[in-house]
Amino acid sequence: MSEAAFRIRQVTFDCHDPSKLAQFWSTATGCEIVADYGDFVMVNSTPALGFQRVERPTPGKNRMHIDVGGVERKALVERLTSLGATTLSDHEAPGLVWTVMQDPEGNEFCVGNPDL
Repeated sequence: MSEAAFRIRQVTFDCHDPSKLAQFWSTATGCEIVADYGDFVMVNSTPALGFQRVERPTPGKNRMHIDVGGVERKALVERLTSLGATTLSDHEAPGLVWTVMQDPEGNEFCVGNPDL
């Protein structure tokens, strides 16, 4: 890797309740919570997920989001819904199928077909 190149090590979510949101993502990904500092909690995924308490998370649509996949999409959507996620919409494009969802604090993410 060149000096100018970098790797994304962590994606951090602003939220009201870092422990609760980290538990959702920990269960959803099957990855463990590796640090809990009260106002900041980390999940050991790739990349790592961080959850930091802020007084007022940014309202409105996310400007970026996580795409997940790797298993049968409909089953994964059902599992995430049972954990507290909300389904917003389903979409299709040639060779792609995905569902837009929100985690328990309203952060949007997409669940795609396994090879997405």
